[in-house]
Amino acid sequence: MSSIIRADTGWFQRKINLRPALRGCHLVTDEVLKQVPEISQFQVGVCHLHIMHTSASLTLNENWDPDVREDMEMFLTSFVPETMPFRHICEGPDDMPAHVKACFLGTSLSLPITEDQFVCIKFSMNETNVKSTAKLTFFVNLESTIQSKWFEEKQFEIDPPVEGESDTEGKYLATFPYPYMNGRCHIGHSFSLSKLEFTIGYFRLKGKRCLLPFGFHCTGTPIKACADKLKREVELYGYPPQFPGDQDQVETKAEILNNEIVIKDKSKSKKSKLTAKSGTAKFQWQIMKSLGLNDEEIAKFIDANYWLYYFPEKWMEDLRRFGLRADWRRSFITTDINPYYDSFVRWQFIRLKDQNKIKYGKRYSIYSPKDNQPCMDHDRSSGEGVEPQEYTLVKIELLDKLESLSNVKSKIYLVAATLRPETMYGQTNCWIKPDMRYVAYSVIGGDVFISTMRSALNIAYQGLTECFGKVEVIAEIIGSDLIGAQLRAPMTSYDVIYALPMLTIKDDKGTGIVTSVPSDSPDDYAALMDLKNKEALRAKYNLADLTVLPYVPIPVIELPEYGNLSAVRICEEFKIKSQNDTEKLAQAKAKVYLSGFYEGVMLAGEHKGKKVSEAKPIIQDYMRSSGFGIKYMEPEKTVISRSGDECVVALCDQWFLEYGEPKWRELTEKLLHEQLNTYSDEVKKNFSSTLGWLKDHACSRQYGLGSRMPWAEEWLIESLSDSTIYMAYYTVVHHLQGGVLDGSGSSPIGIDAKDMTPSVWDYIFDISSNTFPDDCTIPREKLDTLKREFQYWYPLDLRVSGKDLVPNHLTYMLYNHTAIWPDKPERWPRSVRANGHLLLNNEKMSKSTGNFLTLSEAIDKYSADGVRFALADAGDGIEDANFIEKQAENGLLKLYAFIEWCKEIMDNIDSFRNDYELTRFEDKVFTNLMDDLIIKTDVNYENLMFKEALKTGFFEYQDARDKYRELCLRSGMHRKLLLRFIESQAILLTPICPHTSEYIYRTILKRNVSIQRAPWPKTELPNPIYLQMINYFIDSCHSFRIRYKTFLTQGSKSKQTKSTTLLKPTHATIYVARSFPKWQSIILSTLKSMYHENGNKLPENKLIAAKLTKIAELKKYMKKVMPFAEMRKQMFLDSGEIVFEDAAPFDEIEVLQSNYDYLLSTLDLCGLDFKYSDEAETKIQEDCCPQAPYIMFRVEPSVPLLIINRQPMVPAFETYVSIYQNDSIKNLANRLSKEIRNIKDGSKVKFSRFNDIVLGPRKFASPDSFEKNVTLVEPECMFDIDLANNVVKLVLDSSGGEPINLGNRLVYTITTD
Repeated sequence: MSSIIRADTGWFQRKINLRPALRGCHLVTDEVLKQVPEISQFQVGVCHLHIMHTSASLTLNENWDPDVREDMEMFLTSFVPETMPFRHICEGPDDMPAHVKACFLGTSLSLPITEDQFVCIKFSMNETNVKSTAKLTFFVNLESTIQSKWFEEKQFEIDPPVEGESDTEGKYLATFPYPYMNGRCHIGHSFSLSKLEFTIGYFRLKGKRCLLPFGFHCTGTPIKACADKLKREVELYGYPPQFPGDQDQVETKAEILNNEIVIKDKSKSKKSKLTAKSGTAKFQWQIMKSLGLNDEEIAKFIDANYWLYYFPEKWMEDLRRFGLRADWRRSFITTDINPYYDSFVRWQFIRLKDQNKIKYGKRYSIYSPKDNQPCMDHDRSSGEGVEPQEYTLVKIELLDKLESLSNVKSKIYLVAATLRPETMYGQTNCWIKPDMRYVAYSVIGGDVFISTMRSALNIAYQGLTECFGKVEVIAEIIGSDLIGAQLRAPMTSYDVIYALPMLTIKDDKGTGIVTSVPSDSPDDYAALMDLKNKEALRAKYNLADLTVLPYVPIPVIELPEYGNLSAVRICEEFKIKSQNDTEKLAQAKAKVYLSGFYEGVMLAGEHKGKKVSEAKPIIQDYMRSSGFGIKYMEPEKTVISRSGDECVVALCDQWFLEYGEPKWRELTEKLLHEQLNTYSDEVKKNFSSTLGWLKDHACSRQYGLGSRMPWAEEWLIESLSDSTIYMAYYTVVHHLQGGVLDGSGSSPIGIDAKDMTPSVWDYIFDISSNTFPDDCTIPREKLDTLKREFQYWYPLDLRVSGKDLVPNHLTYMLYNHTAIWPDKPERWPRSVRANGHLLLNNEKMSKSTGNFLTLSEAIDKYSADGVRFALADAGDGIEDANFIEKQAENGLLKLYAFIEWCKEIMDNIDSFRNDYELTRFEDKVFTNLMDDLIIKTDVNYENLMFKEALKTGFFEYQDARDKYRELCLRSGMHRKLLLRFIESQAILLTPICPHTSEYIYRTILKRNVSIQRAPWPKTELPNPIYLQMINYFIDSCHSFRIRYKTFLTQGSKSKQTKSTTLLKPTHATIYVARSFPKWQSIILSTLKSMYHENGNKLPENKLIAAKLTKIAELKKYMKKVMPFAEMRKQMFLDSGEIVFEDAAPFDEIEVLQSNYDYLLSTLDLCGLDFKYSDEAETKIQEDCCPQAPYIMFRVEPSVPLLIINRQPMVPAFETYVSIYQNDSIKNLANRLSKEIRNIKDGSKVKFSRFNDIVLGPRKFASPDSFEKNVTLVEPECMFDIDLANNVVKLVLDSSGGEPINLGNRLVYTITTD
């Protein structure tokens, strides 16, 4: 294909290559745009495309609905059929038809360009919005109607069974972590939630009483912080705010509108520097605008409480559109604005404190200086899961006084943070980054420390400065001022060391001061050798030789693999030349540090001879107690709070939950390992790992929203700590709040929040004995109603969440359940399903990049069921999944096509076969396929594997229907099986696409109840033989088609004269093997025995070969033995143990013969023979084996017969059909139905012959008198052909009567009965 682009005064031409494609209609727009990127530089232009192939063409058409391309292909194939008697078929039967199609469609297109793209694309996009939304509109209306019906019927308002009501299958309570109310639901939330939603849908079908409650989380700092930001922005910039840079942006837009730009120059940005750097949402007001809110609406969010009402309503609106099976009566919001939930949280903390699970004291915590309180995971903008990391600050005394510190009388120390205090015996120097800014500041005791300001702030918040959180800066210092300074380091054998330059020090980790141990640190050794080997580098920093050259690595640790100078050895091994080899240094460091801790032995100091793992904590304590170092903490990684500041580690007074306490941890580990189903070994390992490291968790703060500590009202309970056992609150909330989110309405059973005392909660939640609380003012029958609800629904059957909540919320949930119900494991959670994050179109979701999609937007674009379809297909497991918008679109189209097919079937249901017994091969196969796939789908749903459930319960189920339809091409499909398929398909799809299923169930199948109450389809145990038979038949057809193609290819490549015509095969013989040759049978039996002896696993090839070479009967076939064994081994991976059988477990010829009509149709043949391979030549016998039949195609001679239709007002035509020796009337009818598209069923065709073969065709008889000129031909008649005279005769019976000359004509009529 060539492309010509005109720019200014020149013409450009480019040749591009399109991907190979099979015959059909294909989209090539993206390929053209990708290979001709210059199109994007034009505002106005013309692009001329020409395809350089005479058998292909270019055309312009709709690209939204793939049905258009399929319909176009169907029309073109019918318009130019391959069966026409073309002579030019050198490259196959589709050669000449392709040339004809190219003539009609053309090989060139001229497309106008406007604003960087083809006008046809812009038009198509606009047209799609108007023209191509019919299916989307259909679904949106359908879903709205069905959701209203569900609401009216209260389908998802679930209560415990009343007395006498059946409850054989039991209950199922499943929940999702209530989302935080500072934004709307996006597709990432929906992905995790969909796992829960699909589960509830499935277990309802299994007869369980399923409850899905849904609350809204408002506790914490984010809402308050955002509201305060809005308030500050109005104070600073007015209302509505006019932010810095807005004017520039307005002017930029004006410039663009007032200038005519023909060709874009992408190197010249129209954005201001501020806009380019800050993006479009620098301020909170702008963030709110990006949610579609106007200024008047945004102003309401200055009140933090407004968030608590606005976003829950939006979430409920979106989730109702999604079709969530939630009991909305049980919804609520958190914080003390809800008196009932506030009472519940306070009760929980009272009971935890009673058990001594909550304590008060100083603890290291991630801390927000701006918020002036600990910053828990849910209070963070980034850095969720990051914990404080402990270092030892090594005090390296500065011996040379700097001019800026000349007035300081105290000792001055450069403080270096190290994770390896045991290596301090090997210090040779101290590293400083020349251009880094440091500060000198006072600490408790009068000493002066030098480090970066970031680390100084961490130190100040850890009680090491006079004033908590305040750094008293004495001087600011540039790193270059420290280089060359004399230092005294503790524990090293050198009396004096020097400060030397290192360029790779980072200011976001440690103190910016790095102590150097070149014997054990590859980084230190490489940097030191750079200075030793490069005199110019020393001169650059005015370093005297005595500061560098005398210093050599000091052996500190012995490693088995690398000796006593591990850094030196590994740098040689990795061929590290300088400190700039950063990738190699990272690999070397990881290897040395890991083996150093576990395998290293100390060579220096008082602990010489001890293992490093043993000596390290002792040396660390020694350094701290001797004044050589101090304990220092900082975040493992950068943490940014929701308020926008970088967090530090602070040592502060706070209330904390004593997670990690041995007895409590032991009980929680019992829950994890003995009771909890995590659906994944990796998730269980993550839980176990978290229990291993999780210690005290700060549960209080002083800023934000939430409930107050019952015994210390100045403290708020933080957001993760009020969210651990609220699943129990779901069981009773509807009786207390009656669906009013903030609990401000009247209680349905007349209970006031102030009467919900701790003893009342104890009674409801089965904490105390059944003794009614003495101080209770609530009538007992009301409390018993609440208690009965809790006892019925609890424990929690399933908690669904993202995997990122395993190290915090989910583990806290386990801990708190074992604390509140320590002696009642029957109240502990039963399962947790964690999923990975969600990518959007193969990329990380991000508002800043525009790759972001809210649930509401997704439903608007693809409908609820289209979105649900794509969410199910996005992925299972804990690895990251991928929501592909194209799949949502395809899902919508597939569901629509299924609905339309169901309508068509039900409208014509009486026309389908209705035999009493299902005895045909295709009926039995379809029945077994349905049973098998229903069972597999059942297992997939039960294991919460929804991508697999969609695969077996829709894609493969639809494929089974398609196979059945093909097999019934001649006999017709069975009414009973079609009805079973439609109903069972709707039910299998109900968990994932409930609206589609509901529509089919109620509207198309006319059921008078909701499919939400339908039972799971009943099945019989599938007969494996029939499953093997259909797999055998499908595989055989595939191999036959391959040989068909090979037959044509070989024919086109053979040496023929130009007059020779390549003919399609007309007949074939299929050979079937009774059994394998003896030597192959021996191999199969050996493989089978080895498989069972090896624990149902095939051993390695060398073991197989060793055994087979010892078998005497195989000696003469040894070159073929292992190739055959390897082939069967590979087949085993796909088909299982059956490949070791010596013969098929069914009659192969019977299977093939019972599908004779299908084979003729799919292979486009006129006749088939079936034989055993022992009747064939040697080569065929070698290639044919059990369950792998072999086909031989051939071309038989024929005589053309003119077939005429004289029916008035019938769209049927006359045509020539080839007749072969011993051809049958049935075969003729079937071939005719392929030639003439209006004939749907060959059995509806009746044939007649002219009584007078000379005058009969010439008579213009009326329709009434025409029948007198012809005689009906019986279906049992056969044809006899005379090739020499090119004559077709009719044999009336098999008794050997004289054949009747037809004059090479027959008349056909199409009956309607």
